Amino acid sequence: MPTFSQAFRLGKSQSELDFVDVVLQRDNRLFLDPFAISQELDRWSEDAARTISMFFQQVIDDIRSGHEDNARQLLLNLREPNETRLGFSKKRPKGAGIGEQQAQEIFEALSSSTAVQQGFISSLQECELMIPGISHDKISDLTTNVVRVHLVDYTRSQCELHDVPLHTVPIGALFNTDTMQWEESYVELPVWRNRPILLVPKAVVRCGPAYQHGKYYQHYVLNFLQVRELNDPQSDLVRLIRNERKKSVRRVVYKKDLSGRYPRTKEFLFEFSRNNPEILREYREDLERIERTDDRSDVDTEDETIIAEALVQVLRNTAVGTEHATAYHRLMVGVVEFIFYPKLMHPKKEEKIHQGRKRIDIVMENGAHNGIFYTLPNIRRMPSAYIPLECKNYGREVGNPELDQIAGRFSVNRGTDGFLCCREFEDRALFVQRCRDTFTDGRGLVMPLDDATIISFLEAIGRGARNELERLWSDLVTEVCLN
Repeated sequence: MPTFSQAFRLGKSQSELDFVDVVLQRDNRLFLDPFAISQELDRWSEDAARTISMFFQQVIDDIRSGHEDNARQLLLNLREPNETRLGFSKKRPKGAGIGEQQAQEIFEALSSSTAVQQGFISSLQECELMIPGISHDKISDLTTNVVRVHLVDYTRSQCELHDVPLHTVPIGALFNTDTMQWEESYVELPVWRNRPILLVPKAVVRCGPAYQHGKYYQHYVLNFLQVRELNDPQSDLVRLIRNERKKSVRRVVYKKDLSGRYPRTKEFLFEFSRNNPEILREYREDLERIERTDDRSDVDTEDETIIAEALVQVLRNTAVGTEHATAYHRLMVGVVEFIFYPKLMHPKKEEKIHQGRKRIDIVMENGAHNGIFYTLPNIRRMPSAYIPLECKNYGREVGNPELDQIAGRFSVNRGTDGFLCCREFEDRALFVQRCRDTFTDGRGLVMPLDDATIISFLEAIGRGARNELERLWSDLVTEVCLN
């Protein structure tokens, strides 16, 4: 069964791709997580999160205000999201979650929920905790439908990046936040065996969603109830465990006893959360902390030490010269994704600026929650929403013209930091001094990335020391900014 990259001959591993490299002939047991979308800092995720919030809030407002026909209509426009190949099916993708019957079931679950009626549910992902009949696969399917318009844009940009052909196809209803209505549309998408494909950013896909009522119950609710019962001198759930050797008695409350009295139902979890909001708040904050760790994606499961070694060899074997510029450019798209993800993500090729009069070779979005790429905009106050990379496969020295070219791409809105990628410097110290001059003149931070520097990054990964990259990146910034 071919994956997307195999079917379209991209020649890249999953770690070199920004999207989920799905198997095309069946659903892949992965889920689009609205919580993950809400926690990412890149522009695509922020736009998608806003759309999810607006849609969900409209449905909830309609239900609470008695406009149930409006809420039902919004939900009935959802359909089976086959194009992403994500979900539970084991054979051909079926999109088991959302159809007319399933949409009606979701409406009934929401409209009959006390948590919804009382305004206690604040986000789509919390439905998994407190509303019976709405499981994480249904939430994933609903999310896919609501952000389909954003997935179309993302898919198109990734196909342009990797030179994948596009075809005009009907895609069904797209949710328009301006009109708060569903609109039928034709869009350009890749097609495989007469079936359109939507690519999904790997940063927002999970093997299991963050919000899981079972884990919330087991590790937060029962932990709280254990302490409460232990502090209650009248509790009949407290057992006394005697240690004859130490001549001591220990009071314990077993979770299996608690679960007999406090069943793991979503109705109970709602009542508990309403009465103990600090526990739900702790759960939310812990999940947010986990998301800010900038870990690898759930789908990046290959041995990255092998990939790093392979990329070093491919880079060394890529010929120098303008006639080989396309090969170098395509290689660098995968290399920078592999090295910088998830700090930098969503690469786009030859981004047009100034009404198309100028182009940037590669642009990546800054999604860092910590580290140097977080420090640049938030501590140093250097706009870094987008990080451009100019790729020069020259057989000659890179100098002032190339430096001026990338500096001319900077702006407050796009960003003022970027990389100049080239094969080697005859005098690296001289080029770094030119970068310092550019920085001192207030024209932005240009960081030099020659083959030797890139290979040093890959070699760190190759020896299992990816955690060294932050120091290497910081040194690269410091070399230009502070020396």
